[in-house]
Amino acid sequence: MLQVPFMTRTKMARKLGEEASNRAEDKANSDAPGFSERALEHIQKEMLAAGRDARVRGEDLVNSAKFAGIRPADDRAFGSVFARAIKQGVIEPVGFAPRVKGHGTAGGRVYGWGRALA
Repeated sequence: MLQVPFMTRTKMARKLGEEASNRAEDKANSDAPGFSERALEHIQKEMLAAGRDARVRGEDLVNSAKFAGIRPADDRAFGSVFARAIKQGVIEPVGFAPRVKGHGTAGGRVYGWGRALA
């Protein structure tokens, strides 16, 4: 059996995840125009309210956005928004935390202020 190198499998998995996130975001923007902008603004507002030294779980940012009425049909739509927030320097990954929605599994991201907020 042909063994695909680990790094190749990892890159493929990341690419598929990015594609799924982009599709979900496109659908969210189609269903509710302005979803991406409202979600990004919400993340920035929540991070500023939390304070410079705060560490905030990504799941908590998503849940607070949904509570504020920013509710895509598929939560994966937030993935592209988080990627944009990181790229724009709104947030910066600072660690990991167990995922509540993942029944305590590893992989939940924790964020701090990005360079644009500092």
